[in-house]
Amino acid sequence: MEYVQERITTLHDLRDATRSVSVDRAAVVVPMTEREYAGLAAERVLSELAALDPGRVIVPLRASAEKVPAFRAWLDDFDLRLETVWCDGPELNDLLERAGVGGPRGKGRDVWLALGAALATDAEHVVVHDADTETYDRGYVRRLLFPLTEADGFSFSKGYYARVENDGLYGRLFRLFYTPLVRTLRERHGDPFLAYLDAFRYALAGEFAATRDVIRGLRVQRQWGLEVGTLADAYDAVGAAGTAQVDLGSYSHDHRAVSGPTGLSEMSQSVGATLLRAVEEHGIDPEYATLPERYRETAEALVRSYATDAAFNDLPYDRAGELEQVGTYADAVAEPGSDTRLPAWADAPVDPEAVVEAATEDLATVE
Repeated sequence: MEYVQERITTLHDLRDATRSVSVDRAAVVVPMTEREYAGLAAERVLSELAALDPGRVIVPLRASAEKVPAFRAWLDDFDLRLETVWCDGPELNDLLERAGVGGPRGKGRDVWLALGAALATDAEHVVVHDADTETYDRGYVRRLLFPLTEADGFSFSKGYYARVENDGLYGRLFRLFYTPLVRTLRERHGDPFLAYLDAFRYALAGEFAATRDVIRGLRVQRQWGLEVGTLADAYDAVGAAGTAQVDLGSYSHDHRAVSGPTGLSEMSQSVGATLLRAVEEHGIDPEYATLPERYRETAEALVRSYATDAAFNDLPYDRAGELEQVGTYADAVAEPGSDTRLPAWADAPVDPEAVVEAATEDLATVE
């Protein structure tokens, strides 16, 4: 069993120990859309959270008005101190438009609204994770909180896990795009920021926890790219010394197609733009003329390594398919476009309390 430390402190699950961690002052953010309604994975997540009994659970919900009443009734079946933020409500959207922070909607925007709702409470820590995890365990929250509450000097923690199932290796956007792109940049730029990004064992995991102060400083991507943007802001806020990553053990959730709306190809565009914008903001000047080809070379070398690892573990591996994905992702290696990030709540032109008030009014109209 390995116990290697990285540039950031890495907490390994060496003994499957039970972590005694207080969750009374923690807010858990669980973004949901219409597709999570009464789903088995979401049922498991909410049931486990009910058994954990955190200080509060905040569900930013992206759904049409006709779906909201049934969704809320389903959420109310769980014994939780749960707050729903309807992200598509008219009062809320009018408030954001008047404040100059309207615009495109997506998962990142949903999470941003929920972070604001968390800041409107007395929560000392905020945990964020998805609702589509088939192997979810209440221990995830305790693990993510452990370095923040039971150790000195940590303000941000990130979950990691192996995306391995019987039909092969997953986590393709991380394995085939993020990692080789970061390592390609590191070949010519010996910058500590790149070393930080490369230290995460699953940088695109959606699970993280942070102190209230760190949450207030996050500039959130509106759609995809949320995870990379969070790492960049965490680096600026607390650096490598204030960051930990935590083994969450077994993990299984939905797999995305490469092509099509919300597919991995579309996601790579946002992840790539977010990553390269963050790199530029940290004083690194990528050589864009040669970067796509250099990325491809690095990624193809990693495919050979993954193929060997899969063979060693008697797992199926579609080498040709993975190489084809690398070619698709290479198109996302380009100069980032306009910056559409939402402002940090510390600088936002609207108060978190106003967001909660508007969301509450919206929910009252559809009950």
